[in-house]
Amino acid sequence: MAKPSEPKRKKRNGGTTTSRMRDVARKAGVSVMTVSRALNDPDKVSKEMRLKVRAVVDEIGYVPNRLARSLSSNRSNLLGLIVPSIRNSLFAETIKGISDVASGNGYRLMIADSGPGLHEEEEAITAFLQQRVAGLVLHNTSHTANAIEMIGKAGIPVVENGNLTSTPLDSVVSYSNYEAARAMTLHLARMGYKQIAFVSLVRRENDRARERLRGYLAALKELGRKPDDALILERPPGFSAGAEAVMHLVESVPQVDAIFFAGDVLAVGAALECQRRGWKVPGRVALASFDDLDILRHVNPPLTTIRLPRYEIGRRSAECLLDRIAGRATERVSLDLKFEIIQRESA
Repeated sequence: MAKPSEPKRKKRNGGTTTSRMRDVARKAGVSVMTVSRALNDPDKVSKEMRLKVRAVVDEIGYVPNRLARSLSSNRSNLLGLIVPSIRNSLFAETIKGISDVASGNGYRLMIADSGPGLHEEEEAITAFLQQRVAGLVLHNTSHTANAIEMIGKAGIPVVENGNLTSTPLDSVVSYSNYEAARAMTLHLARMGYKQIAFVSLVRRENDRARERLRGYLAALKELGRKPDDALILERPPGFSAGAEAVMHLVESVPQVDAIFFAGDVLAVGAALECQRRGWKVPGRVALASFDDLDILRHVNPPLTTIRLPRYEIGRRSAECLLDRIAGRATERVSLDLKFEIIQRESA
């Protein structure tokens, strides 16, 4: 027996999405495509057409009043934030900083998780622009060509805050991943370590990881040391990946005496694996990390790391964005909030 077809999804004000759009088109005397563009891509129709469609939308009640109002106003009181992972606690302080400033100024913050891929970020940007956000905060500083084009056409202010890029879309509030990795590598060398390995997250679509590798290599060049491919690894995120990395390096490159993990979770995984195997830290191998999550102070031994002003990055990003939205700042901003090396017992 054939399965009965599922009923079409109803709009809460009655009728299917397609039939209600046809109703709007018929009453406005335009095509369904024109209605769709007026609702979803208003830059492609004239102001008169947007107002005409909006009047019918209000009369018929096809869309919620919030979206209908957006057809005649430029922007909402929404800010969009896109981060690579909402599960990663290192973004929590930045999100809190942005949220505190936004809510204190009558704005609401929407957050999207883009994952590691740039195309996922593009989809999130598309969704936010359809909501008529007043501005965007992007953790990434590299983007797809289509995402860059969409943001340019939207004409809204943007703040990037994952890296101090020299070519921001608009403004940038961050720190230099390159300089931070360079500084930590030089710090380990000054402490007497000769064979310093580097482990990062996968670099293919991660400009921050690429900049950290570039900083590590620059430090080696300053020290007059040649890079050794056997001492440079990239791994997926997670404790187990860090454990595997330290095990691989210690067993395959016995001369390694320090490992710089350009990812905090990787470093914690490595520290736990050393403890499990009875490898003394820093006696057998020194460990250093990137970021100062609270857990780094509580592993044995506590991990040397780079401290970043995460809350301040969020707060200043939001202030910069709101200044641009309100017209209080017309010039693009490039703000370096620096970093700090925190010396602990692991190195």
